[in-house]
Amino acid sequence: MDRAQKAELVAELQSTFKGTSVVIVTRNLGLTVAQSTALRLKMRDAGASYKVSKNKLARIAVEGTPYTAINDLLVGPTALSTSADPVAPAKVIVDFAKTNDKLEIVGGAMGDTVLDVAGVKALAELPSLDELRAKIVGLVQAPATKVVQIVQAPAGQLARVFGAYAAKEDA
Repeated sequence: MDRAQKAELVAELQSTFKGTSVVIVTRNLGLTVAQSTALRLKMRDAGASYKVSKNKLARIAVEGTPYTAINDLLVGPTALSTSADPVAPAKVIVDFAKTNDKLEIVGGAMGDTVLDVAGVKALAELPSLDELRAKIVGLVQAPATKVVQIVQAPAGQLARVFGAYAAKEDA
């Protein structure tokens, strides 16, 4: 890799660090190409990215971003998972690590806040942004549905009374 390619990679990593809400660092302990591809596909489906990077280039790229605290985590064969949704990469990484012992969670960061392994696992247990949005929509719709039911109840009672009078007159 020549100097221009390294500079391009550092610039790409820097823009990634500036536009993400979470960075999770993992250590690859002999993942096969198929396993790594499966993990990348799961990350892409979740709206996250998974990238193996040279530690020295990642350390250079992280300077000047809120994620300077992950420099200590960049030791050995590491990979970086990033996303705008802070929960998505954590969920995928934790699920994948449960079934594959060749992927080790090292830690991560949410802005200036450094996460250890337990922090990443706790983050994975939180609901995703889409789940939270669905809950909010459900909470907003529930009162409106109850109001409609209450407003319709007297009209339904009147219809039943009129129906009973009509049935009584026919008999």
